[in-house]
Amino acid sequence: MAIDAPTGDVGIRRAFTLIELVTVIVILGVLSATAIPVYLDYALDAKKSACRGALGGLRSAIASYYARTATPSGGGSARFPTLSELTTIGTVMGNEIPPNPFDSDATPNNVVDGTGVAKGTVIGTAKGWCYNPTNGQIWANSYTKSAGENSY
Repeated sequence: MAIDAPTGDVGIRRAFTLIELVTVIVILGVLSATAIPVYLDYALDAKKSACRGALGGLRSAIASYYARTATPSGGGSARFPTLSELTTIGTVMGNEIPPNPFDSDATPNNVVDGTGVAKGTVIGTAKGWCYNPTNGQIWANSYTKSAGENSY
């Protein structure tokens, strides 16, 4: 003898309807469309801050080297470090030169000679830092239109 379900009983629903699924997908799309640009702005701001921080450390070390060479124990003649001295660990900086955050390969100690060029000029493959040993200026040897990091 078969037992039938009582009449009028809808039963248990075991899946979502197509309309419910589409609604959830649309809501997720709207949320991601607003969140992704905000995230990209934060990532760019972090790179800008890291670049400015690294440049601040480099410029401070170069100025300190300049001041040390002006003392009698430093030779008595103030001068900026050469490119070789700048990239030698322990001469100007205690650690290796940090990588430029806007580089794709993030190579430390990547510094090119910027003698005779204006500050902000990008030289060669646009990686690392550019240093002018005649006046002690150092800047990012890269250019991102939205960041303009070579002008810091």
